[in-house]
Amino acid sequence: MMRTKYIFILISIILINIFNYSCNSIKEKKHVTEDAVAVMAYYVPEKEYNPEALPLDQLTHIIFSFTKVIDNEMNFNNDVYAKKLKELVAQRKNHPNLKVMVACGGWGSKGFSDMSYDPEHRKKFVTSVVRFIKEYELDGLDVDWEYPCIPAAGTKARPEDKQNFTLLLKELREGLDTLEREQTLTFASAGWKAYYKNIEIEEVMKYADYMNVMTYDQISGGSPFTAHHTPLGWIKGKDLQHPLVSDFYEEMKKRAANFGVAYEPGTVEMIIDYCISKGVNPKQLVIGAAFYGRSWNGVNPANHGLYQANKGGSRTSTYKEIRTLIEGNKGYQKHWDSIAKAPYLYSAKDSIFITYDDTASVGLKTKYAMKNKLGGIMFWQLGQDTKDESSLVNAIYRASQEK
Repeated sequence: MMRTKYIFILISIILINIFNYSCNSIKEKKHVTEDAVAVMAYYVPEKEYNPEALPLDQLTHIIFSFTKVIDNEMNFNNDVYAKKLKELVAQRKNHPNLKVMVACGGWGSKGFSDMSYDPEHRKKFVTSVVRFIKEYELDGLDVDWEYPCIPAAGTKARPEDKQNFTLLLKELREGLDTLEREQTLTFASAGWKAYYKNIEIEEVMKYADYMNVMTYDQISGGSPFTAHHTPLGWIKGKDLQHPLVSDFYEEMKKRAANFGVAYEPGTVEMIIDYCISKGVNPKQLVIGAAFYGRSWNGVNPANHGLYQANKGGSRTSTYKEIRTLIEGNKGYQKHWDSIAKAPYLYSAKDSIFITYDDTASVGLKTKYAMKNKLGGIMFWQLGQDTKDESSLVNAIYRASQEK
């Protein structure tokens, strides 16, 4: 009888250990990224581009944009968005592998610094996120705080944002892990080095599945010189010392020196190399593509307008608008920069320069992500694309399927 009892105890211990190992294995796997490259689309709902018309079969994740921090909770500030999000989630029945997420924040979005500063406010926010995710049956959250410690576009910022951002991601991870549905937690980061001084990158990446690096807007609209806004290739100082572009280089060096830093152009290859050097797992890095371009007026014709002085008037154009310019014979000549691995347009007649992504550049970005075993590629934003076979999303999808 005693022997039977000991055997029963031994079997019980073994079973408990197996159960604990299984649970721990599941928990570990939960936040490990998949082998396949992720294709993430930010999506702003539009009247003429409803969820049933989206190319969801070409995406792994779609990130509905945006909710806001309102009274220390995550909510929509637009009643129409709630209906649109439900319509998007309903499409998952036709695309069972698609992850439907929601983004909170965006450029100029306020509330993050104050909310994350107070433990009770953070708790209130996390509770609202969990409630929101459950209500809409979502697969995850993207935190788009632009930017910790930097009062960009009039947002509030304080030095403590650096540590509070880590606490926010940690508590969001813990909250999301209470849900039955597996959750993906991402955050949008800037594509320039100074941003990473303001977050505890190694700590934050313990809680996030992916960091979506916004490798676009690498040149501001107020720049006195034109340049690429979303280049892939690593542009170095020696590449900018040619007489045709040296004025640009000298001006940008002077501007950077005023902030106590050395100038280097923002590019995908540069910032990804930097993030990896800071200890980020490549599988957690998602690079960005732009479905829009930036343009300048009164641009000097030297070097087909690239790295040249302008008279201002920078604006953004959607990719579908840019395609209309090219295909409509509006006097624009298309050029390719083999160093930046990026296209650009110049109209000698109107002295207008446009920097943007095309099907070739987004295809190269996708292949770069795959070759370097990164997490994937994301883009802002789906509604700015064309809706034909020559769309940017189709180019990304085709590249992602190549071996």
